[in-house]
Amino acid sequence: MGDKNNSILKFKNISKTFYGIHALINVGFDVRRGEVHALVGENGAGKSTLLNILTGVYQPDSGHIYFNGKKVDIKNPASAIKLGINIVYQELQLVPELTVGQNILLGKEPKHKFTRTIRWGELYKQASEALDLLDVDFTSRDIVSTLSTAQMHITEIAKAIKGKSVVLLLDESTSSFTSVETEKLFKIIRNLKRSGTTIVYVSHRLEEVFEIADRITVLRDGKYIGTYPVQDMNKQSLIKLIVGRDIRGDMTSTLEKNIGEVVLEVKDVIPSQGGSKLSFYLRRGEILGFAGLVGSGRTELMRILFGADPKKEGSIIIRNKKIKIKSPAGAIRNGIALMPEDRKNQGFVPNLSNRSNICLSSLKDVTWGGIVSHNKMTKKAREVINKLRINPPDVEKQTRDLSGGNQQKVVLGKWVSQNFQIIIFDEPTRGIDVGAKYEIHKLMSEFAADGRSIIMISSELPEILGMSDRIIVMHKGKIIGELMKHEASEEKILKMAMKET
Repeated sequence: MGDKNNSILKFKNISKTFYGIHALINVGFDVRRGEVHALVGENGAGKSTLLNILTGVYQPDSGHIYFNGKKVDIKNPASAIKLGINIVYQELQLVPELTVGQNILLGKEPKHKFTRTIRWGELYKQASEALDLLDVDFTSRDIVSTLSTAQMHITEIAKAIKGKSVVLLLDESTSSFTSVETEKLFKIIRNLKRSGTTIVYVSHRLEEVFEIADRITVLRDGKYIGTYPVQDMNKQSLIKLIVGRDIRGDMTSTLEKNIGEVVLEVKDVIPSQGGSKLSFYLRRGEILGFAGLVGSGRTELMRILFGADPKKEGSIIIRNKKIKIKSPAGAIRNGIALMPEDRKNQGFVPNLSNRSNICLSSLKDVTWGGIVSHNKMTKKAREVINKLRINPPDVEKQTRDLSGGNQQKVVLGKWVSQNFQIIIFDEPTRGIDVGAKYEIHKLMSEFAADGRSIIMISSELPEILGMSDRIIVMHKGKIIGELMKHEASEEKILKMAMKET
């Protein structure tokens, strides 16, 4: 524990149980005034539960929270906000149809004394003052739905600043950020820290933790493992503390590669809304990385390839045969699978069980005489759950109730037992923990070693550099260039992605 007088937050013996499952077990540590305190752990380690207790969403079964040295009872989110504890969730809490200013002051709008109508000029003035502190490239009058994901997260931070945060909790804020946007957020965090705000920073991106944090607290299986000064740790020792075992910390495949003939050619494809001609090829057994800033057009190109969006013109050629893909069903028939960027809205059906979601893409394999076989589905789902180490290993459990990493494995599980030769991974490890990330990278490498071909979109440059055999860089809907693994570097990729000469 830190010096008592320097602690702004202290957790003492916090425990929480859900339906007989221990989410937190006697967790206790302190957060010092004015520090950036990283909270790390695998999915299901208890990080979100602890944040929800601190913000009054949940009540602990036992234990106490001390704020500024005094025991506090945070009964609801309003109690937390009154203390100056604000949170920016990974899942955004904005109203897309409203302006940035309306979102920042939602529920706190300045009103005329007698008419009680909103003082719109004052509202946008106050919102702009909060945005000015963050040095943003958008205005308080912009509609939220027109912003990028990174800009939306910064709007959430502006909301928290407007709420006069003494403690600001950032939960996976950079999960959809590029390295450029992440660096901008770090600048904001450093400015907030200088102004006296305490930051609790939750992230699965360990490189970020080492760059921005002063101290690191590790949770594992609901238990407190320890708090460590960042200078006393390295990445490998931190990974071991997080997962409780030694795993290889880098992302480079050790499997033998046997990259072969061209299996896919995309020639002069133009999106339906217009733009540049896009061409690339993919070889058998290759992991082809697509890098670029948010909005560079990578996802849009893959949606065309998967038949989710139409193209204006151009050709798609698989094994020297020109094919027409007008729908995802057509892509699947031609051996193309997609793990979408937005797994919650596009990757699985929330109300279905793990069994049903895993079998969605292969119903013909689990039917008998036109009737779906419950036993065949169960057998298939169990095989996939065991292979991917989905936790909990329950075929009946609804996928929406799993952690992010396990949801991603269910989405991958749809394609695992099928003979798909081309698999598109769009941000495959976004928002998932280091253990699950390692397992998904291992599976991708195994697929490639087995002769399947992988296209991977990632905003994490270490992932692009570590996993890709070849890297294509995009900028504003154009393919800017291509780099082989041995010649690629973060600096080269960023220069191309930002179109710097």
